[in-house]
Amino acid sequence: MPKIKTKRSAAKRFSVTGTGKIKRHQQNKRHILTKKSAKRKRRLNNTAIVDKTNERAVKRMLPYAF
Repeated sequence: MPKIKTKRSAAKRFSVTGTGKIKRHQQNKRHILTKKSAKRKRRLNNTAIVDKTNERAVKRMLPYAF
């Protein structure tokens, strides 16, 4: 069997935790930041866990991450 290629765009956006969950960055932190409160912008700095419904799709894009 040939090796499966990793989707490089996904590899740059997602990382795997020690317990096997997939981490992602929050959206809405790129532009139009003046109308967002400091508290909201601070929360957007944190990483989030990929939802269970999207996990299968991400795992297909990252075949060797698990």
